[in-house]
Amino acid sequence: MKHWLLHASFLAALWLAAPAGGASAHPLDPALLDVRETAAGALTVAWHVPVGGSLTASLRPVLPSRCIERSPPEVIEGEQRLTTRWRVDCGGASMVGEHVRVEGLRERGTDALLRISLADGRVVQAVLRGERPDFVIPAGVTTSSVFADYLRLGVEHIFTGVDHLLFVLGLLLLVQNRSRLFWTVTAFTLGHSITLALATLGIVSFPSRVVEALIAVTIFAVAVELVRRDAGESSWSLRAPWAVAFSFGLLHGFGFAGALAEVGLPHHDIPAALLAFNAGIEAGQLVFIVAVLGMRTMLRALPVRWPAAAAQAPAYLIGSLAVYWVIERTWGALAM
Repeated sequence: MKHWLLHASFLAALWLAAPAGGASAHPLDPALLDVRETAAGALTVAWHVPVGGSLTASLRPVLPSRCIERSPPEVIEGEQRLTTRWRVDCGGASMVGEHVRVEGLRERGTDALLRISLADGRVVQAVLRGERPDFVIPAGVTTSSVFADYLRLGVEHIFTGVDHLLFVLGLLLLVQNRSRLFWTVTAFTLGHSITLALATLGIVSFPSRVVEALIAVTIFAVAVELVRRDAGESSWSLRAPWAVAFSFGLLHGFGFAGALAEVGLPHHDIPAALLAFNAGIEAGQLVFIVAVLGMRTMLRALPVRWPAAAAQAPAYLIGSLAVYWVIERTWGALAM
């Protein structure tokens, strides 16, 4: 029985390490600076930051010094983002070759997303970081740079998606056989990859609030199956976990697509950006799985005798957090 309490200890550490805003786990945390060049030198600027966060005061977008504000800022509070919009006149010249930056990234230890739509139809996107808060608008953008940026965004997103990682952890606890675990995780990956692509390309859509609530339900379902397995019961999901993982993966893919929609895709490199974002998610998921399995192996080797009651601790911890998310997200969806 000792390995169950070891799982519980790891899960408790994960729970305590989770951010306070974990209930809205899928949206990307970084702020987004969206600049649109409507004519030579005329810009419409939108500055998006997470609702309820402290980024509004600590981060500040900076445009070229020749740019002059032509309208007072308009603040709009959305479902998950606080948006400030204003118009700017940069003297009639193109933005190509100019510097755009976001101050405060190093101090906050965060990133900011930058999207610039130029008058010639090109869309330039970049990730601004503490060590590189400044970006020079290029005359052209390479596919490799787009791939690298979206790959990192995918990795960052999966590690801020506490609910997704909790579901994966539930699968790891539920499926003990390594071969079955491989096919179960593969089925889950296939499921969320399909809906991520379909939703991002606009082929299918689903209300984000409903998706988030249903994702919490999938986590609760895995917790219930853990309890049933420990009680010696059998079910279709225990006999064919890959099928359940694939079905639930379809829902999680909608959650990933909602996060990617906030960032947007570069019109000239949509396949590369979509592939890179999905690859980043899979890479982050693989790192998490390897870390959990490695930690479980090390903890099992400890010469400690754990009480038998520890066996169901992981299931109840996962289930408790899932119930909280179901209630919180359902309430949020009904309040819209």
